[in-house]
Amino acid sequence: MASKLFPHNEGMVDRALRVIAGIVLVSLVFVGPKTPWGWIGVVPILTGLAGTCPLYTMFGWRTCP
Repeated sequence: MASKLFPHNEGMVDRALRVIAGIVLVSLVFVGPKTPWGWIGVVPILTGLAGTCPLYTMFGWRTCP
């Protein structure tokens, strides 16, 4: 059941870029403009670690081989 809701649809490069981008965004909370908008970086971190993206599932996209 969970594999239908959350299929692995991200490749390794996509996952790595998401985690890196998420870390950069979260770091904005502590360094730089110190804006709470940086917490949006939690989303790409979680999707990168999980290997699944709900938007990719909705549109039928896959970046994994």
